[in-house]
Amino acid sequence: MDLKRLGVIGVGHLGQHHARVYTELLGTQLVGVVDQNESRAAAIGDNLGVPWFTDMDEFIARARPDAVSVVVPTSLHFEIAKKALSNGIHVLIEKPVTTTVSEAESLLRIAADSDLVLQVGHIERFNSAVQYISKIVHEPLFLQSRRLGPFSPRISDVGVVLDLMIHDIDIILSLVRSEITAISATGRCIRSDHEDIASAQISFENGSMAHILVSRVSERRLRQLEIMEPERYVTIDYETQDVSINRCVRQNNSSLVEVIEHPVFPKSEPLKLELQHFVTCVREGKQPLVGITDGKRALEVAVSVLKQIHLNDESAAGREEAGVC
Repeated sequence: MDLKRLGVIGVGHLGQHHARVYTELLGTQLVGVVDQNESRAAAIGDNLGVPWFTDMDEFIARARPDAVSVVVPTSLHFEIAKKALSNGIHVLIEKPVTTTVSEAESLLRIAADSDLVLQVGHIERFNSAVQYISKIVHEPLFLQSRRLGPFSPRISDVGVVLDLMIHDIDIILSLVRSEITAISATGRCIRSDHEDIASAQISFENGSMAHILVSRVSERRLRQLEIMEPERYVTIDYETQDVSINRCVRQNNSSLVEVIEHPVFPKSEPLKLELQHFVTCVREGKQPLVGITDGKRALEVAVSVLKQIHLNDESAAGREEAGVC
């Protein structure tokens, strides 16, 4: 289809950037933004010179969008995405796709039945460093991901697993093409009613292992993934989009020398690449790089991690009540 008309539902911290990028893509038109907060909707709409709305039904009726980004709180994802899909509108929905797996399955059926594109906003897949290593990593034996940062009250409806860890889960699942055999996890609530720090260990059928540490109560930011392969160690920095490759090379005298490589590749704004990909998929009728099936699988693993955290919490509480140290 000749996609031209785009909209953004939810123009908070991230949604405002979706709206900005849509105004920068060639051959597209941002036809409106929606937010329940009238002052917020007005500020973003007026700044970008587009109509703004506080009611989604009015937006659909008046703006007639071909596709939308859904960037509302996670608890509203299912309701908003379902309404958009039911109106024949293609959808990019921010991660996590929904709060439950059954809701994700429902959206999958609706999109498939209506032949609509439903892309999940796992933005790190469009990080230039991630796209580079996805082409060169073939035998990951061990993966260690650390995603840390200071506390922000901006995200209050979900814990750190659905807010941050789900990024790393999605990337690891895309690199390790094997079924999961075991998951163990721990987490703690520190400054909110949800877990603010969490650690998960994932074992795969092919022998690969992964460790993920996430925190939103750390003093400094760190966004890093390390991958061990049989003959090299790959490290990526999500924020700088840099990659380093460490490997040992045997010289003629049989001694080993460590070699560190820093590949050079084009770097772009991940969000712009993600939204351009969404537009292209709609125009060409292609399946997105991160579709609803990927989003559903990442959510399933995240839910399993949360269950392990809750089981450990209940076990610790039981030991405490019994007076066992």
